[in-house]
Amino acid sequence: MSNIKVTLKDGSIKEFSKGITILEVAKEISGRLAKEAVAGQINDKIVDLKYVINEDAEINILKFDDEKGQEVFRHTSAHILAQAVKRLFPDTKLAIGPAIENGFYYDFDSEHRFTESDLEKIEKEMKKIAGENLGLERFELPRNEAIKYMEERGENYKVELIKDLPEDAVISFYKQGDFVDLCAGPHLPSTKPVKAIKLLSVAGAYWRGDEKNQMLQRIYGTSFPKQKMLEEYIYRLEEAKKRDHRKIGKELKLFTILEEGPGFPFFLPKGTQLKNTLLEYWREVHRKAGYVEVETPIILNRKLWETSGHWDHYKENMYTLKIDDEDFAIKPMNCPGGMLIYKNDMHSYRDFPMRVGEVGRVHRHELSGALHGLMRVRAFTQDDAHIFMLPEQIKDEIKGVAKLIDEVYTRFGFKYHVELSTRPEDSMGSDEEWQMAETALQEALEELNLPYKLNEGDGAFYGPKIDFHLEDCIGRTWQCGTIQLDFQLPQRFDLTYIGKDGEKHRPVVIHRVAFGSIERFIGILIEHFAGKFPTWLSPVQVKVLPIADKFKEYAEKIASLMKENNIRVELDDRNEKIGYKIREAQLEKVPYMVIVGEKEVESNTIAVRSRDNGELGSQDIENFIQKLKEEIENRIL
Repeated sequence: MSNIKVTLKDGSIKEFSKGITILEVAKEISGRLAKEAVAGQINDKIVDLKYVINEDAEINILKFDDEKGQEVFRHTSAHILAQAVKRLFPDTKLAIGPAIENGFYYDFDSEHRFTESDLEKIEKEMKKIAGENLGLERFELPRNEAIKYMEERGENYKVELIKDLPEDAVISFYKQGDFVDLCAGPHLPSTKPVKAIKLLSVAGAYWRGDEKNQMLQRIYGTSFPKQKMLEEYIYRLEEAKKRDHRKIGKELKLFTILEEGPGFPFFLPKGTQLKNTLLEYWREVHRKAGYVEVETPIILNRKLWETSGHWDHYKENMYTLKIDDEDFAIKPMNCPGGMLIYKNDMHSYRDFPMRVGEVGRVHRHELSGALHGLMRVRAFTQDDAHIFMLPEQIKDEIKGVAKLIDEVYTRFGFKYHVELSTRPEDSMGSDEEWQMAETALQEALEELNLPYKLNEGDGAFYGPKIDFHLEDCIGRTWQCGTIQLDFQLPQRFDLTYIGKDGEKHRPVVIHRVAFGSIERFIGILIEHFAGKFPTWLSPVQVKVLPIADKFKEYAEKIASLMKENNIRVELDDRNEKIGYKIREAQLEKVPYMVIVGEKEVESNTIAVRSRDNGELGSQDIENFIQKLKEEIENRIL
């Protein structure tokens, strides 16, 4: 039998006999790898471990750690869920069951209404199926035979799906024990690796997302190869519930969303203070980094949005209106206005780099079902910046932006990882431009010693990009910062500058954000800190609590002194017991409480209590204020 050459992920090339499977390749490399393998990737296509290799190929063995490996693992878990439901409720009709982020779901049509106790029974049956170590076998049928096969099994939803496929299509199925499902795959070799399973909830879902169709029951779940991993995930879920920014935002009176404005947050006084503190910090960082700030209109006419391409490609996400019989749109992004500001003046190569920031209010139409507190809204503030530069300045500017984003995330105690996305198939610009841009981004990251994940073909159609994914204190990741190179808008808006040769040239433009959406970033911060913001960020930094009415005058004097030193202070002079006042301040998550009574008045001191460290004892007022100012000015975590 002839040999084939297999190129592995590390670039090494090995020879194998023709007809070897992905799993056999994994065994040749290492027994442990074969044990942990869940699927294969052959020439960018995800396949079963049983996939037979008959020609030279690039292959990657996927484990559960890999994002695509998790998809395969959870897709098989969805099949196990469907098999368990069919065993327990045989009259149930199957709809669809994909893997999703952090888990999977399956949609069922059943006269039985699934309850919490049903989920426990189904979960138990799933574990039993996993323990049976049922092999997953793929088989294919011509379209007509596939329709007949599913009709005989009474699966009318599957029949509908098959009928939507081309007449010459070959339809694939996966069989495990007596259970068969219509599926393109890939899947695990057997049910055995799915050792840890948790069904999370049941919800309603229309067939194919159309409210005119049958309402189905959707069961959500998650799964892992080890029980410990599941326990850690459940812990994170419970922590996330406790830290829900919608709940904490309401308790701390930061923001509200009212029925008069779904998706349009109202920031209350304390939330507005928090937002302004963030923006003050943003402006300080950007002034130091050589940015100027501009402001562009919220409403601009149709001609602008046609020039930018948004009218043709993004209109369904925009709010439009008529003014004097002319079409206008509320801006969904700041970029086109930024291009007009650039065009307002003639520019020379000596002007570059031009770093132009804008804290701009944008509006995007989101479906009501997608709205989620501050995380997904219809109106938000974006901390945009556009950097106009010469081609030879790209690398240094990328490095400058990456350092700025690092400074910002480090300030809040976030770890993060970086992803570099390169040219997609549907792209604009020349090969030379893309090569130059991708090389500049790659070299900038390497010179900064920033490890990055490469997402080939995942860039924007107008240029490659770097995304920053920050990690919060319970291990969740959020994509916030981004750096994008753009060839399209400079061309669409005919941006030019006069070069050294006296001729007109086109500048290179970087789009970048650090916070992303200020509102969403606030939501992330609320959950990251569980509402216990560091002192510099806290809407109220100190609460002054007199023990009784007769100490109110002294308490007022202390509060005034703090205000004079730009400390955000509240005086709680209600006629309540001191224990009650302390508990309330603790619930409001105020960093410091200053308690004053007879002893403090006589000694001209204060008793200080820290939210995080408890009693700090008696302190001199001036010394406390000085230490507090240092903590705030240095933005200490």
